[in-house]
This record gives sequence, structure tokens and C-alpha cells, in this order.
Amino acid sequence: MTPTRYTIIPARPEAHLYRVTCTVADPDPSGQRFALPAWVPGSYMIRDFARHVVSIRAASRGQAVAIEKLDKHTWRAHPVAGPLAVSCEVYAWDLSARGAHLDTRHAFFNGACVFLRVLGKENEPCELEILRPVGPRYRNWRVATAMPRKGAKPYGFGAYVASDYDELIDHPVEMGEFTLASFRASGVPHDIVITGRHAADTRRLQRDLRRLCEYHVRFFGGPAPMKRYVFLVTAVGEGYGGLEHRASTALLCSREDLPREGEIEVSERYRTFLGLVSHEYFHTWNVKRIKPAAFVPYDLDRENYTTLLWAFEGITSYYDDLALVRCGLIEKKDYLELLGRSITTHLRTPGRARQSLAESSFDAWIKYYRQDENSPNAAVSYYVKGSLAALCVDLLVRDRSRGRKSLDDVMRALWRRHGLTGTGVEEGGIERLAEEATGVKLARYFDDWLRSTRELPLKALLATQGVEMELRPAESGEDKGGRPARSKKTAGLALLGIRARAQGNDAAVTHVLEGGAAQEAGISAGDVIVAVDGLRAGQAGLDQAIAKRRPGESVTIHAFRRDEMMTFEVRLKRADADTCVLAEPAGARARLLERWLTPDSPRTWSRRKIRG
Repeated sequence: MTPTRYTIIPARPEAHLYRVTCTVADPDPSGQRFALPAWVPGSYMIRDFARHVVSIRAASRGQAVAIEKLDKHTWRAHPVAGPLAVSCEVYAWDLSARGAHLDTRHAFFNGACVFLRVLGKENEPCELEILRPVGPRYRNWRVATAMPRKGAKPYGFGAYVASDYDELIDHPVEMGEFTLASFRASGVPHDIVITGRHAADTRRLQRDLRRLCEYHVRFFGGPAPMKRYVFLVTAVGEGYGGLEHRASTALLCSREDLPREGEIEVSERYRTFLGLVSHEYFHTWNVKRIKPAAFVPYDLDRENYTTLLWAFEGITSYYDDLALVRCGLIEKKDYLELLGRSITTHLRTPGRARQSLAESSFDAWIKYYRQDENSPNAAVSYYVKGSLAALCVDLLVRDRSRGRKSLDDVMRALWRRHGLTGTGVEEGGIERLAEEATGVKLARYFDDWLRSTRELPLKALLATQGVEMELRPAESGEDKGGRPARSKKTAGLALLGIRARAQGNDAAVTHVLEGGAAQEAGISAGDVIVAVDGLRAGQAGLDQAIAKRRPGESVTIHAFRRDEMMTFEVRLKRADADTCVLAEPAGARARLLERWLTPDSPRTWSRRKIRG
């Protein structure tokens, strides 16, 4: 079988243009059709990558071939008897984990953004030639990707190979003068590739990521499902995000999130980075191989609807921080702080009373990835609530089985039945398998937690593990929860009930929260607040001005709506008790927490495995 051959070159880095060619040896005699994906697996939104195609042309044996566009992302070439080559210029200026980016300093792409799909030949092998951009400034560039090499030297330009189109677009590529650090975890080579200015302690990254990766491989029973793994990290001033792939992940982070030499403790920012790494690595099993049936195979032309994103993103979100404490990278108190913050985020989302987890999963294509000014009031996150629902399932099973079973058993059963076989998970499959794997009747709880908007019984279930859950009012606009109140004597914070961002010296309202003081007074998203009680506030000044008031007090707010000045009389409300603090148990009950947070990862194992 002759493979479909692709070439890609950063043709004009200064103009952010790739040139991509797809050559088909035996095109469809009725006219070969080509299509560019409308979305990238792992990011559930129609992105219409074809909008970045600047030009496209076709040729056969050196002669131009007519090519017509059939719809927004599909083309058909005129019938030819011999090989057909289609070339296009692709604009790349999306510095995110899900897109393509190119300038004179580096090149990055997801295959879905640049490689045409040859319709009817998606299951045939593909070869890719990655070419170095022309010019002396690019002589030190290297290539980083988990795609198998076919002739290319390690980290070199040249030939790579994929078993089919799905694999071709599941290996993102980074080119440039990047930092490279390597380690082995569970016998598998892993690379850490960092693009962008940074001062990271790469030795510490090697040590910490090896510990984390070995925990995840061991969690699912080993061996690792990939022969090699690559962390493609882009370090910027401020940024956060990741996209999972079968043998790699693309990560965007702040350079301040990376550890520096001489730092001993795990800082809050480094903890954030480790959580992101853990999340995307867990996806190697959960969603890349254990998949919803709706994704087997992917339909790259349109939305692929499923109610299971709460499991594939939410369960992953539950285990990302849990893995950090289980493998010894953070302490139990740190984990409880992170969990308290997640609960706080959920409780501060009015939309939890409007949308169920199943609905949130199904509507990801039009709601979660297309958020607007009313999203906090109308929607719930399948990441955040999904992780808390996973927590509830785990703790309930632990309690009902007297510690003999847990969600861990469910995940391993999913891996054996679906991950190893490639069989997609049907819509009710996780619920049925959870009961089968644990012996606990869970149907009523799944109905409540997935298909209704009832509150999750977090306090009661955490208590079964000896953890006391306290809810208190926020102490300031920066209070994210997770930590005890600084003062036991507080009259309660006065709240306006908005989210805002700085706009020059003023504060632009981005969200008005359901039932808040601002909503009742008539303030709307888009209003620009210029003064409180006759004094110009600014973003920081607005927070300070409101913080000096007491609940029940009235303030006069002047704001522009479009070009019209408006005046609002606002009666401030008391902050709700929606800030969560989790207390670590002492005495005999501490053993319950120990079994939950370190069930099979004793520190002696972790230390032994990372030496050398």
C-alpha cells in the first residue's frame, strides 16, 4: 500500500506561513476530495481550521490541475490519471496548545491545523517530510515530536511516519532552539522540550516528572501504552493550557510556573504546572485510549456529541492533583487546599443550579468553549463539577465497601475493557462498569450527580474519610478558598456581585452574577465603572472601595454603557458562605485519610524509583 506523502516547511516564518503539500499516488478517478478538520480532538469546539488556508493549488506530473471548493473545508481536484499533489499555504499565528504558530523564533503545529485529509484514504499509512526553513538564522533549529522517525535523525529534520491520518494529526511538532531534558519512566524514554525564555531547573523537572509519570503508569497496571513520550512546553509571560495526545502533550504555561534552581519547596505556581502535567499525562489513558463510543472513530467534520465529558475531563481533573499527593510531590495539606479551592470555585458558580453535568458535557461545543458574559449564571464546568462528582463516587465506594474498593478499581476496569481493546465506552457504560467493578449500587447517585442540579453531598462524604469541611464567607476579592480565615472576628465581606477587568483607569464589568447586588441595581456586563460615591476607583480602587463598606450599605456607582453615563444606587450584599476549607483529621481518623491519599504509593517506593 503506497502511503500518502506530506511535506511541511516553515516557508515564510516572518509572515507566519507554512507551505504544506499532500501527494496521493492513486487519487480517486472521479476526482479526489480533500478536507481539513473542523476541530482538534481534545478541544471540543468547531474551529474551522480551513479559514487559515491562504492559497491552495493542485498539480500532476508538473501540470496544474483544477481544484474546486465544495464547502467550508472540503476541496475536489479534477480527475487525473497519475499522482496528484495538493499544496497550500497555511497562516499560523495561534499561540495555544490546540493551534499552529510560526515566527522567526520557533514553529509549532497540531496536524489538524495543517494536514489535508485524503477522503477515502484516512486509514492508509502516511509519511511526513519536515523541512528546515531557509536561511542562516534557522541553522540551529531542531525538531521535537513523538511521531516515529523514518530516516530523520533524533530531533532532526527529515522523514517521519504514521500508521494512518488519525496518528498523523495526533503528534504535534515543535521546531526551534529549545531546551531539551530527558528521563526514563517505567522503562519509557520521556523528553521535556521547553520553548521560550525561561530559567527552569531542568534537573528538578526530570526528577519530579519521572516520579509523577511512574505513578500514573503504575496506577493503570503497566506497561506504559506508548514507546516514547514528549512534553512540549511553551513558556510565556502569562498563559495556561494543555492538549493531550497519544504519546505527547502540548503545554502552555507562565515561565514563572517553572521551578528555579535553588528552590526547595513546591511553590503554588509550580504546583499549578505539576497539576497541568499530571492532567494531560493521565489523558494518555483516559480519553486517548479509553474513549467515548462517540469518538470511535472521530468525525472531524462536525461536532461529536457525548454526555461523558464529565468522566473524561472531570475524572482526569480529580486524579491530576490526587496523583501529586499520592506520589509524594505535595503534602496532604496541600492537596486539601487544592480540593478546597475546587469546591469554592464550584460553589461560586450560580450556573450549577441551571445545568447538569450531563448537559454540560453534551453542550461543550456551544457553551463551555464559547463562554460569554452570562456563562457563570447559566452553565457548570464539567471539569470542576466533574472532578467533584468523581470525588463523591470514590468516597462513597470507599465507605460502602469499607475501604476494599474505590474509583481506582473502576478506572483499571475501564482500561482493561476499553483502553486495551479500543472499544468505545457507550453513554451508560461507565455507570454500569462502576457498579460491576465495586459491587456498590450507584444508579441513584449517578442520577442525582450527573443528571440533576442537586448539590453534591461533599461535606458528608468527606467526613467518611475524616475530613471536616467548613464553609465561610470570602475575606477579600482575592480569597480563592482552601485556607482558614485570617481572622475569626469578621462582619462578612460586602460584595457587589460582579467580575471585572481593568480598562485603563476604570473597571470594565465582564460578568454580573445571578442574584447579586449589581444585578438588582441594573448594572450589566460591558458597563465601565468610573466612580464609586463620586470618586474615581479603577480596578484596584473598586475592590478597595467596596471592601471598606459593610453589607447592607448603599453606594452610588457611575458607569458608562456604550457612550451614555449611567448612575446606579447599589445596596451591597453580604458574601455567602461559599469559601471552602478542609481540615486534616488527627488521631485514629487520620488513617482514613491516609488510605485515601496514599493507598498504594508508599514514599519508600517513590524514593527508590527515582534514584540515579
